[in-house]
Amino acid sequence: MAFDYDLDFDNIDFREQPELYRVGRGEQGVLLVEPYKSEILPHWRFKTPGIAKESSEKIYQMYLDYKDKNDFVGMDMARKFIQMGYTRSRRYANYKGGKKYDKSGDINDRDIDEEKAESASIFEKKWIKVREDEEYLAMKKAHQKKYG
Repeated sequence: MAFDYDLDFDNIDFREQPELYRVGRGEQGVLLVEPYKSEILPHWRFKTPGIAKESSEKIYQMYLDYKDKNDFVGMDMARKFIQMGYTRSRRYANYKGGKKYDKSGDINDRDIDEEKAESASIFEKKWIKVREDEEYLAMKKAHQKKYG
């Protein structure tokens, strides 16, 4: 089921009301779902490979902590931040300043930044680990079956 952008995100605690959470596609809702956004966002960084390594490891540990608490929404939000670490650093790796499009809407030429590409690779490894986690996949399927 699609992510529901019509919810009153300012007044929902998804830890208390996980039934309202929808996985959606990719990173949908990553900056909306509380309290997870506020817990994870301060640790999300990718400027250099060292920063990306520290960030991805911290967010992956948060994923494991949510998993220990049987908190699927937290697990999925950690997954989204890890995925976003990959996609955003990849964007910055491919396009100077992360700007894919110019003012007229045309795609800028790629200008590969090897440092950002390494940051992307660091996040990608964690993302693959999470998205292939059998427990995560089972919990995702159960959540979607129960709540949509």
